[in-house]
Amino acid sequence: MGVGYLGSIHVSKLKNFQEVKEIIVWDIKPERMEEAREKYGAIPASSLDEVVEKSDAVICASPTTTHYEVVKFCIEMGKPVFVEKPLTDDIKKAEEIVRMSKEKGVKVQVGHIERFNPAFLSAKSLISEKPYFIESVRMSMYNPRGTDVDVILDLMIHDIDLTLNLIKEMPENISAIGVPVLTDEIDIANVRLEFPSGALANLTASRISLEKMRKFRVFTKENYLSIDLLHRKVEMVKRMDGEILPYFPPVDGSLDALSLEIRSFLDAVIYDKPVEVPVEEGYRNMLVANMIRKGIEERLKRILG
Repeated sequence: MGVGYLGSIHVSKLKNFQEVKEIIVWDIKPERMEEAREKYGAIPASSLDEVVEKSDAVICASPTTTHYEVVKFCIEMGKPVFVEKPLTDDIKKAEEIVRMSKEKGVKVQVGHIERFNPAFLSAKSLISEKPYFIESVRMSMYNPRGTDVDVILDLMIHDIDLTLNLIKEMPENISAIGVPVLTDEIDIANVRLEFPSGALANLTASRISLEKMRKFRVFTKENYLSIDLLHRKVEMVKRMDGEILPYFPPVDGSLDALSLEIRSFLDAVIYDKPVEVPVEEGYRNMLVANMIRKGIEERLKRILG
């Protein structure tokens, strides 16, 4: 579902899996379906209904504002569905998707691709204890694609997901600031998350930067890890025998995050393995994102009167 920029990449990756026998595509723009047919041998469909009826599983890579409609229909038809992040554009709709997936017993995986980033996988294998501080900076140059939602759901949600995945708690206090600059939505945001255990996270996201940056830093009692998610590098400082030692963990450059993500979805569908990023975690990320947005809106009202 959806063969625009991201959807076409999904199709190109799917072609590499021997379990995938046919790829059926639908998009509101017929020329996109034709391009997918010419490049990858995909089969154009005439409607969403046809895609879902003829498929064993569905990948939803359409705009965020359409996720609810697509995912709900897939669940009603009993078809496992992978939906790109964020789960939906509305927290109430996300709650309904979680409820329906449980009631129907349909697997839903949310596309938080940074979980599969080779640099994050390398670093996570070295984190043996809960972090007490996380700092992330995610900056992107302006791109109209994705601006149907604010920067929190567009970019920051990646780092919300990684943070919650490592700390494994929901924040009890949130302090946030952000402003719209080029769009009607929030384009720059910074948030401080305080967790019941005492752990802290400071996350910054901007989609009007002049450069790209995806840095994720993790502090534990024994180690400090700096993860460059963009360039797929990891730097580590650890304490050993009273000394502070630098270490540069290896990152498997042959790994492709999207292929790993699709592989996990196929394994969940075909071999009944657990979903790597289940719908409950996609909803949890949205819940925190929603709290951040509300905090920003309240602060802006105080500042602007």
